[in-house]
Amino acid sequence: MRIGIFGATGVIGQRILAEADQRGHQVTAFSRNPAEGRRQADILDPGDAIDGLDVVVNAINSGRDPETAIANAEVFPASATALLKALERRPATRLVVIGGAGSLEVSPGRHLVDSDGFAESLPGLLGVPAEYVKVVLAQREALNRYRQSDRQWTYLSPSSALIQPGERTGRYRLGGDQLLEVTADISAEDLAVAVLDEIELPRHLQRRFTVGSAA
Repeated sequence: MRIGIFGATGVIGQRILAEADQRGHQVTAFSRNPAEGRRQADILDPGDAIDGLDVVVNAINSGRDPETAIANAEVFPASATALLKALERRPATRLVVIGGAGSLEVSPGRHLVDSDGFAESLPGLLGVPAEYVKVVLAQREALNRYRQSDRQWTYLSPSSALIQPGERTGRYRLGGDQLLEVTADISAEDLAVAVLDEIELPRHLQRRFTVGSAA
């Protein structure tokens, strides 16, 4: 399968690339700045870069440090609009997007990001300022844009406060729009397994789903 990955240098993107390569897929890593092993492409203007791909993976983040991430939060809805526009001419190409947990439901119709004190909890939870809530809200806006589309998109919101490198067990729990319990933190390696499982056997076309650790 021909897979293109935006955000392939990030913690999650690197592991998706490695998992896809290990499974024998033909993988292209995209970057705005050309480098060895990567193809130049801008997610906000993908152009012809995604031609011929079976699946496009959007694993971007908005910045490596909190202040940059906050300043660049709008890249999430903007990239959603750009990719969906590009896929209008490529209806057979699937899109898999890695988002955050903030838009998962903690009760029917109520998202985690809307919980009392959510922004104030971010310094202790993630080590980022309360203003980082702008990133979470931008990711939710991106999901809303995907949901308005008729393209073949899938959105994965892991039920983890922070995705970190760890053990690849090959096991995980699946969920839908509801946040799994707090103990559901999943490693970046097992998240990559879940992404490739979905790519190889699509079960959530035009839907969002979540994953958590199997333990």
